[in-house]
Amino acid sequence: MNIWAHTLVKNEEKYLWYSVASVAPFVDKVLLWDTGSTDKTPEICKELINRFPEKIDFRQVKQEGADDFTLVRQEMLNQTDSDWFIILDGDEVWWEDSIKGVVDTINKKGNKAESFIVRMIYPIGDIYHRQEEAAGMYELAGKKGHVSLRAVNRRIPGLTSLRPHGTQGWIDENGVMIQDRDPKKIYFVDVPYMHFSLLPRGGNRKADEIVVKRPQKLKHELGVEFPKDFFYPEVFFRQRPKIIPSPWGKMSLPFRMRAAFETPLRKVKRKVWRSKVGY
Repeated sequence: MNIWAHTLVKNEEKYLWYSVASVAPFVDKVLLWDTGSTDKTPEICKELINRFPEKIDFRQVKQEGADDFTLVRQEMLNQTDSDWFIILDGDEVWWEDSIKGVVDTINKKGNKAESFIVRMIYPIGDIYHRQEEAAGMYELAGKKGHVSLRAVNRRIPGLTSLRPHGTQGWIDENGVMIQDRDPKKIYFVDVPYMHFSLLPRGGNRKADEIVVKRPQKLKHELGVEFPKDFFYPEVFFRQRPKIIPSPWGKMSLPFRMRAAFETPLRKVKRKVWRSKVGY
């Protein structure tokens, strides 16, 4: 199977290198499109092109509002000449075994499957803590929690990008969301990736604030500490260009103090009110 990755970014300085470098070796091409970054994201894109010259298709495109996100996603789809594509945001970092597991499953079952669901681990506060599984509100392929649809069969009839950023998804020729199509063709692959959307991702606070809907993703919450022997994605330990920031920062004292106050309130809210999916 021919497999591409879709990576649409704006101000993803902190994790973009790790994201693309964790997946590029295992797919045939990465569509890496920047939508007007103001931090060091464009320079990092150049470093990725230098590292993976045969894999990266880089473009700079215009995206101003949430609705433009849908249009750019559709243009990416129009340019995709592959059997399958993997949705790879600039804040998503994969373990080797995880991305290999998805690619291997596509190669084995891709002729009869339409999409694949995987697990997510959400660091919160810093890279040393994760959000509790009870906070996960997604329901896909009979699974509930921190799960995500991350691989799509390009040959689904009438496949089209739909909805603005935060609730974006894919529909078929009849307007049916692909996760609502034949459940026998939606596979759960029990592998995780790290999703850093709850942490700052741009080069500075302003870089995060100007990205559509990003500020509301940043949460003050005390997560579950990873065990001392937790194995992080391999890409974090590999040689990287000097421009690439280290992922190993710790949460500040002001963050911890505010999070200590807000965390109990968030947990009560989760038990009493059901949060909507998306943002």
